[in-house]
Amino acid sequence: MPPNLHEILGLLPQATLETIYMTFASTFLACLLGLPLGIYLFVTSPAGLRPQSAVYNILSRLVNLFRSFPFIILMILLMPLSRLLIHTSIGPAAVVIPLSISAAPFVARVVEAALEEVDKGCLLAAQAMGSTDWQIVRKVLLPEALPALVSGLALTIITIIGYTAMAGAIGGGGLGDLAIRFGYYRFRQDITLAAVVVILILVESVQLGGTLFSRSLLNKR
Repeated sequence: MPPNLHEILGLLPQATLETIYMTFASTFLACLLGLPLGIYLFVTSPAGLRPQSAVYNILSRLVNLFRSFPFIILMILLMPLSRLLIHTSIGPAAVVIPLSISAAPFVARVVEAALEEVDKGCLLAAQAMGSTDWQIVRKVLLPEALPALVSGLALTIITIIGYTAMAGAIGGGGLGDLAIRFGYYRFRQDITLAAVVVILILVESVQLGGTLFSRSLLNKR
């Protein structure tokens, strides 16, 4: 085996595992934060179950503010929070916190958009039967919006994979860190290219899996 290829294969597994860890841990936490926020945005929206214009406008603007914040700057600003919670501001574990906070508004918008696609007739029928708002959300909205939510989740994971690559620029670890420290700084384009190829494989795998799962849910209806 050529020396260069042997070195690349020695570096890739650990960096790939770090990227996968950061991605899925952040996705889980972002969904914990973003799912209830997205539901509440829909419920209080003008077309929602309990319209509250003032509350919706405030929350919507806050979500837009956080969504428009550049991730690399947000990560720097949240370093003290990472240091407070896990006593370090570098490495994969530390990156999970800013990744989750940054992705949560994105998840909230995905959830809100998915719920808006649900047929209004289903909501009216549930309300006519005397269902509570929570019952409508749990038994009507979420099941009906599940294919769109799955597609949105795949998009969220892909977005977070991109964020992890940027986090490598400031000590986040993973494939982004590998591409920068061992590829860019050492003028090793082969290592950079290898990291990019693995990232593309991860993205395509998530996209394919999300598409197939979403289609299977639609076909079962």
